[in-house]
Amino acid sequence: MSLTPEHVAVGMNLTPEQIAVGKENFFAAIGSAPIRRDFLLKGIRQGLASRRGLGPYYFGYGKSVPEPVRVGVIGTGDEGGVLLGAINPEFIQVKSIADVRPYNIHRAFHGDYYSEAQLKVRPGLLRICSWKDEDEARGNVKVYGPYEELIKNAKDDGVEAVILALPLHLHAPVAIAAMEAGLHVITEKLMAHSVRQCKEMARTAKRTKLYLAVGHQRHYSILYDNAVELIRRGVLGEVHYIRAQWHRGNLPDNPNFPDTWKVPLPPGVKSLADDPKADLLAEELAKFRKDLAEAEKPKKNGQGDPKLDPKQIEKLRRLIEQKTAQIADKAVEAEKLGYEKRDWPILDADGKPAVYHRPALEELIRWRLWDRTGAGLMAELGSHQLDAASIFIAAMHGGKMQHPISVAAAANRPLFPADRDIEDHVYCIFEFPAPGYNAKDPEAAQKKIGVQYASINGNGFGGYGETVLGTEGTLILDREQDVQLYKMAPGAGKTRVLVDKKTGHAGLDAAESGDERSAAVGRQAMLEAERGYAEELEHWAWCIRNPAPENQPRCRPEVALKDAVIALTANRAARQGRRIDFQESWFDPDDPATPDDDKPA
Repeated sequence: MSLTPEHVAVGMNLTPEQIAVGKENFFAAIGSAPIRRDFLLKGIRQGLASRRGLGPYYFGYGKSVPEPVRVGVIGTGDEGGVLLGAINPEFIQVKSIADVRPYNIHRAFHGDYYSEAQLKVRPGLLRICSWKDEDEARGNVKVYGPYEELIKNAKDDGVEAVILALPLHLHAPVAIAAMEAGLHVITEKLMAHSVRQCKEMARTAKRTKLYLAVGHQRHYSILYDNAVELIRRGVLGEVHYIRAQWHRGNLPDNPNFPDTWKVPLPPGVKSLADDPKADLLAEELAKFRKDLAEAEKPKKNGQGDPKLDPKQIEKLRRLIEQKTAQIADKAVEAEKLGYEKRDWPILDADGKPAVYHRPALEELIRWRLWDRTGAGLMAELGSHQLDAASIFIAAMHGGKMQHPISVAAAANRPLFPADRDIEDHVYCIFEFPAPGYNAKDPEAAQKKIGVQYASINGNGFGGYGETVLGTEGTLILDREQDVQLYKMAPGAGKTRVLVDKKTGHAGLDAAESGDERSAAVGRQAMLEAERGYAEELEHWAWCIRNPAPENQPRCRPEVALKDAVIALTANRAARQGRRIDFQESWFDPDDPATPDDDKPA
């Protein structure tokens, strides 16, 4: 059966096999026939639930593996918890975990109860594996502190691969140590803290013949793959410009728009004079305990019924356990783990000279705030969007990955105080080759695609996403959840930006003064659209069980190296306030050249 626009528009209940067979026919139809207004209205809805998605059918790997890959998970914090939540037990079996923070170990087992949204993406191993309590879970999963212990005992524990979700500066040393121990690796993005480290990781994977994948999950997003097909089929015409952004409302010490990277520290780590959030965790724990005690009091009628229903009481108990574990992080000896205490001069709120005291534990918990342990907005946020832009540009070149030509950038920190060394805002303009580009031909050298990227704090208008503009249409991808296609009508003029009063999201107005100028021809709003975490883990496991030169993760070392070169070079350009021309040698794992002349060993 062929999958046609009509089938999608009416939301037919197709099987995964029918979807796989009809994929090419579907995109052939929309690429060659008149565009229907509703052809993307409902999308392919079947099977998009987490850990039971369409990945095997859509991306072509098997529905399962003969035996789940036995893994150790190193780093079970925010991103590690998301990766744990995306595990499909038919592909992956967790045998061990390692984390130095009690808070992260607790969430690895129990999930994150701070909100329903958090619990959905970080459900914890008890839910994933249907274990009744932590004792049963620990009977199946070894728990380690420092990562070295997990790697050392991997073979005895039956571990054959590791999932890494650590601060950026640890990606390379831990991944290399794991591969040297004979373990396959998938690590969170960015690939590493420097291009030199990326190349060392790639070389180690090649020498050991182990699978190394990096978690740029848009390579496994069905939503983004649909967008790629639209570009490849020429629905947008010639693409010459891509605009991307990640805007956040974060403000200094503002409860309405909290600084999400400056997470609260355990009480006693810093004084109130040094950090207004110093006692926040203790205050929240006291409130949860008070609320629970009040909820468990019998009603005045003497019947002994609690004021809250059992589910609400259970949630309060879970929150107390989680908050207690978060406070227990105070006992972590961060200096012995390689984190550094540091003092530097600042100005206080009155503009007088002062000193910012940063204990080693603060560097561990707030690692994204410093360039020694992180790499700022371009590494944490921009790398995702430039990866997406690269995927779209490759579609213009028949699927062949293109390297950027140049980047000009600027960055600054006018918003947050001097309690960090990463920037508040970064703005970049990249040049990529368009089809027909030839640097040696003066005319062909003008065939370029511009990519503009901005990541800011202090105003979250527009959220995050990408807009691809072509000569025949515009494609808007919003928050990895929604795709809107606008087809250019003859004589098209201006379009207006409208804001949905219910959601606050911006969109293009398809008509002006009653005359249709830019027709909104399609919208793909997949309910519960998956972001690709489950699919990237499944495919990595499938490749391990089906080793062959042609079976490679979609974000393998050379692809991830490209993303790292782009992000880290943009950082250099932004901090130096200049344009940098990219060199092809930087993208070659076997070439020692790097943007900063820090060469691999």
